[in-house]
Amino acid sequence: MFTTLKRACFILILFSCSAYAQDVSLYEQFNGRYDFHTIGNTLNVGENGSNINCEILTSSSATLSLEEGTLVEAAYLYWAGSGTGDFDVQLNNTPITASRTFSDALDETRVFFAAFADVTTLVQNTGNGNYTLSNLDLTGVISPYCPTGTNFGGWAIVCVIKNENFPLQQVNVYDGLQHVPNSINIQLNGLNVYDNEAAKIGFLAWEGDAGISVNETLSINSIPVSNNLNPVDNAFNGTNSFTNSSNLYNMDIDYYDLEDFIAIGDTSLSISLTSGQDFVMVNNIVTVLASILPDATVTVNSTLLNCDSRLVQLDFSVWNTDGTAPIPVNTTIDIYADSVLLETLATDSEIAIDESLSFTTLLNIPETIPDNFSLEIVVDETNVIAEIEDNNNSTATEISFMNPPEIVPLTNLEGCDMGYDVAIFNLEEALENTTNTATFNGFYLSETDAELGINEITNSSSYQNTNQPQTIYYRYDNTYCYTIDSFEIKAINCPPNIPQGFSPNNDGINDTFYIENLWNVYNQFSLLIYNRYGYLVYKGNQSTPPWNGIATEGTFKDQPLPTGTYFYVLKLQDELYRNYTGWVYLNK
Repeated sequence: MFTTLKRACFILILFSCSAYAQDVSLYEQFNGRYDFHTIGNTLNVGENGSNINCEILTSSSATLSLEEGTLVEAAYLYWAGSGTGDFDVQLNNTPITASRTFSDALDETRVFFAAFADVTTLVQNTGNGNYTLSNLDLTGVISPYCPTGTNFGGWAIVCVIKNENFPLQQVNVYDGLQHVPNSINIQLNGLNVYDNEAAKIGFLAWEGDAGISVNETLSINSIPVSNNLNPVDNAFNGTNSFTNSSNLYNMDIDYYDLEDFIAIGDTSLSISLTSGQDFVMVNNIVTVLASILPDATVTVNSTLLNCDSRLVQLDFSVWNTDGTAPIPVNTTIDIYADSVLLETLATDSEIAIDESLSFTTLLNIPETIPDNFSLEIVVDETNVIAEIEDNNNSTATEISFMNPPEIVPLTNLEGCDMGYDVAIFNLEEALENTTNTATFNGFYLSETDAELGINEITNSSSYQNTNQPQTIYYRYDNTYCYTIDSFEIKAINCPPNIPQGFSPNNDGINDTFYIENLWNVYNQFSLLIYNRYGYLVYKGNQSTPPWNGIATEGTFKDQPLPTGTYFYVLKLQDELYRNYTGWVYLNK
């Protein structure tokens, strides 16, 4: 490779190069009995440079060989190369499309890409064996890159692995695409190193050259690190620490032990990567540190609200999923409604790694809190307990009280008394012209039935009252709640319906002078009937039967009266109604 060309890039277009890069940052964290293992391979047939044929493979293979009892918790596929990108590849003949992409550049014509895909399921199903990445075709791209030795391609699978025999460790997976010589500095905080044994750091880098060794260093806590494959001044030299290989042309899969660079009790770790000349892109960094700390998170399991109530039953769980130590007893839990503290609880037992503790509490929400509010749960709010991560201790859920629908009350109904204070009512008339928009749920005889939604009045269009007056209950529903109200039905004295004729011929039809709404309604009424000569022939009241055409008074008492017109005087003895006078025709 021509180092003068690369040096010129950094001097002349350093700003442009940086504009393409994406900072390496934490992608995922695992806490427990975890470690990592990386496999991968280059597509270069030799280290790039002007004296090498301009050719590149479209596929290559690597072998995964994990010990018995070791499981793959996560597997992340990275691939990279010259050009703007090939983001559709195959892994063991399975099509893979990048879910995240990265880019970097030397200048406007020499650009580079990297890609990411989560292949956890594929690797878990495949297990140990051969992995072939194919269909990464850069053959039509690399020609302009070969003269300056910037043609490359390759891939790697970073596996986070789990085994019950592993020590408790924190595995952090970082990624991005940053190039050196721009130093990369990463500060890890919130650590509690209780054992520096087995601590290590690994990285995936592209386009490094074994022949360029100008200040290519990896430093931990400002101390340069190295191993047998990676000299202290040539960290990016085409090696694979997992296979002890030195022919991983123009890519590096390496890790370093950290026992001598960290101390028990350390709470932070500083990582820096540098290169004084060689253009190298760092795509992935993994750290493994013994760290014994809990990590509290909280989830809401359910909230139970009742209609027209400000009580909230809250069920939630405090978890220690990512912790490497138990959450201690008496860890505080604060519950807020729109930042107003409602209640403080505490754990009554330790929460082991990957376990949880569930709580149920009944909260009485003050009237000063609006009907729609945020209910927040915060564990260890004052950070009394040292944790892996202090920014994931809370959760919030939105609460909306189940308020009953607002309704316009239904009006009372009156029905004509048919006798003995009984009437027939069409209860549906109470709903006419109502402006209520909630869903009507029926008429009921009691408030309890309305609340339970049982024993609805089924003959609402022809209901006969059983009390005078009688209360009828009704219910309106909205999505979550209901309103119950009532109105009265009452039998009233209506004007009598007086016929103008009858025919007492014993045919069973219209045989008497029967006046509707009179008997058993106006109990004090009197009815006088006269013939055309003005003689009284009938006198009736509540206790007498309707007139059947036989005289009850006068000369012809107890005798049938002849066909003709007769005159009546009806006195209801009711202050609401006048006396009625008129005629009726008796026809035989």
